[in-house]
Amino acid sequence: MTATSRSKLDVLRPELDAELSGLPWTLRERIALTCRILAAERHCFALAGQVTARADEPGTFWTVPWTPAFDAVGTRDVIRIDDDLNPLEGDAQPNPAVRFHYWIYEARPDVGCVVHTHPPAIAALSMLRRPLVIAHMDTMPLYDDVAFLPDWPGVPVADQEGEIISAALGDKRAVLLAHHGLVVTGRTVEEAAVLALMMEHAADLQLRAEATGGAIAATPEALAREAQEFLLQRSIIEATFRSFADRALRRDPSGLSD
Repeated sequence: MTATSRSKLDVLRPELDAELSGLPWTLRERIALTCRILAAERHCFALAGQVTARADEPGTFWTVPWTPAFDAVGTRDVIRIDDDLNPLEGDAQPNPAVRFHYWIYEARPDVGCVVHTHPPAIAALSMLRRPLVIAHMDTMPLYDDVAFLPDWPGVPVADQEGEIISAALGDKRAVLLAHHGLVVTGRTVEEAAVLALMMEHAADLQLRAEATGGAIAATPEALAREAQEFLLQRSIIEATFRSFADRALRRDPSGLSD
């Protein structure tokens, strides 16, 4: 990228921060909205999928129970649990599959939220045991940041699966699990939610491109890194999350009722 292009992006950053930053919702509300957004974007089949986020109290986490399904989750359904999955706030029992999330949190102090879903395009790639290719501008926040686990460890309800998945993730933001789905991490709930949406979009684009019989062209690394840095700005992530959240609330304003 030229020095002129770089300087233009640098000028844009404070303008974007002033124009786009700030979300009006609490952490519990953002978790509920994430569930609604993921459901609307076809990330959930039946009761599959989990969202967890670190709570302020050490060793505790916010999540949602088995039911209701993601498309019906409200703020009232978000519960706080300890690292043994015991409810601390709220009466419902958490999804036992969130156990593998704890391995990620333990290994990655930078992670504030974990999203796990089985969206169609990602699931299709997982069935083909094919790694995800990031080669379009809209998905550059995930450039060189998606690991691949080629061997399915089974339903992730035990510590063994947590150890395998967290090791496969390593220091990446996301991992594609063969025969399964995606795991995405974020510093915040909104970042994890947006990256999960981008990951499914990337998989859909990859399947469409590969269906033509042509080869996907690699993105120049310098340009990819620059786009990644720019699109991962907090203001852009928050504005993207807000656009999806506003859409979900237009469909059903009751999503934040307590």
